[in-house]
Amino acid sequence: MKTVEDSRTEQVHLIMHQHLNAGGRLFGGMLMQWVDEVSGVVAMRHCGTYRVTTAAVDNLQFKEPVYEGEILVMIGYVTYVGNTSMEVEIDSYVERGDGMRYLVNRAFSVMVAVDKNERPTRIPGLIIHTEAEKGRHEAALLRRDMRKERRDAGF
Repeated sequence: MKTVEDSRTEQVHLIMHQHLNAGGRLFGGMLMQWVDEVSGVVAMRHCGTYRVTTAAVDNLQFKEPVYEGEILVMIGYVTYVGNTSMEVEIDSYVERGDGMRYLVNRAFSVMVAVDKNERPTRIPGLIIHTEAEKGRHEAALLRRDMRKERRDAGF
């Protein structure tokens, strides 16, 4: 069993010209890549293996623009664990010159641990300590059920 803090990951990026789209804002695809990287690191830390893969990514909604010279802070942690998969929440913030952080995106990734034959393998359970962790876990259960409903409907 592992705690949420055992795999919590924070990644920081200084936004430079090569990260921008034609409109001068952070390219959405760049953020998507970083979301996947943070999810992978969180999953690897939780599972104790490098053999993890992304099964799904939910909720990529861009709430705040990010410009060149600003700092992007990404924080990822496990919210739910099943037998072979887990949900990872990744919160992305822009840290502006005033020192304040503004939510850019909240994404949820479903990560699966696999063995050397690329077959799903069991992962450690999740120990919930705080009320905040409990609330995130309960919300993750609802998202899990919604994913199952969408999958059954052909999405």
